[in-house]
Amino acid sequence: MNKCTTADTHSASTPPHRRFLGPLVGGLMMVSLLIGCRAPEAEMEEVIRPVRHLVAEPTSASRARIYSGTSKSALESRLSFKVSGTVEALPISIGDQLEKGRLIARLDDSLLELQAQQSEANLIQAQASLRNAEAGYQRVRGLYAGNNASRDDLDTARAAAESAQAQVKAAEKQLELAQLNVSYSRLYAQTDCTVASIEVEVNENVSPGSPIATVTCGSALEVELAVPESLIGELSKGIPATVRFDAVRDRTFSGTVSEVGVAAGSGATFPVTVAILGEHPELRSGLAAEVRFDLATGEQKELYLVPLSAVVEDGGEKFVFLAVPDGGGELAMIERRPVQVGELTDLGLEILGGLSPGDRVVTAGTSVIREGLKVKLGEPDPSTAGRP
Repeated sequence: MNKCTTADTHSASTPPHRRFLGPLVGGLMMVSLLIGCRAPEAEMEEVIRPVRHLVAEPTSASRARIYSGTSKSALESRLSFKVSGTVEALPISIGDQLEKGRLIARLDDSLLELQAQQSEANLIQAQASLRNAEAGYQRVRGLYAGNNASRDDLDTARAAAESAQAQVKAAEKQLELAQLNVSYSRLYAQTDCTVASIEVEVNENVSPGSPIATVTCGSALEVELAVPESLIGELSKGIPATVRFDAVRDRTFSGTVSEVGVAAGSGATFPVTVAILGEHPELRSGLAAEVRFDLATGEQKELYLVPLSAVVEDGGEKFVFLAVPDGGGELAMIERRPVQVGELTDLGLEILGGLSPGDRVVTAGTSVIREGLKVKLGEPDPSTAGRP
């Protein structure tokens, strides 16, 4: 009893923090043992991603070039008046088939008629003055023959008669001009044609040269293009072309270059005209067209075609990423290669320099790869494999 009592008394008298110290120390020791016995952490494996690529090969002997243009009639005229006035009549509509001599527009010619009448009156007055001058000259001439007039009187009378003749000629020309102006107040079709557009309305005042209407004559069509300076040297009159229209998607039309500009227009481009061969009633002016030229490369250096996404620009320098095989397996290292680019064609972007046959050009994911990265070679890009 005394021992038990003494033990209970000792236990009760032990401080609380010492009472829980033993279990705490034991728990910490167990944790340390567990940590020490845990297996070593496995190392993270390196992830090598495959890349899409194409094998660079030189193009064939021809290159395709496609440019957009607009069709127009080969014989297209913008009609205008030679005199100013107010449009009094406009008896045409867009699409009308006009025969030669048909009235297109008429101006109010009341003022022009008055000017013609005034010119006619001036002519009559000049003719009267001429008759008087000639009669006076004949009189003085008779007096001079009878020694009743001096030489000066004769010369003066003759000069007056010649001056009156000149006044008559001037008045005749003035009347002719006034009558022409009256005729210019009528605008007629000079040949069989079709009204393409009308630029004015009745009662509108127009000045000389202001467009009144646009007419197309004949069935011949042509397409106007704007060609960049890099290609203009390869185009000449007579080169064949293939033309396709959005309005007639199921057909292509043959054409030939009929005009090549010698001076650059806006945007450093040159005007080129392609004539459509044959007659095609389904075509008309104003249609959107695509013109394709197949040009021979001749003696030019090797040319490669890659997708636009394969070329990266940094600080003004253009380059591609090459997948250079690392050994004989599927692994490769990324290499950055500067290139010289040409034009963007329907088959891809031209690479004029920087590539060699057999180079593996990365075609996708160029924004997330870098030089020196290890990659796995996948299958060649099917969108570019086998290109000419």
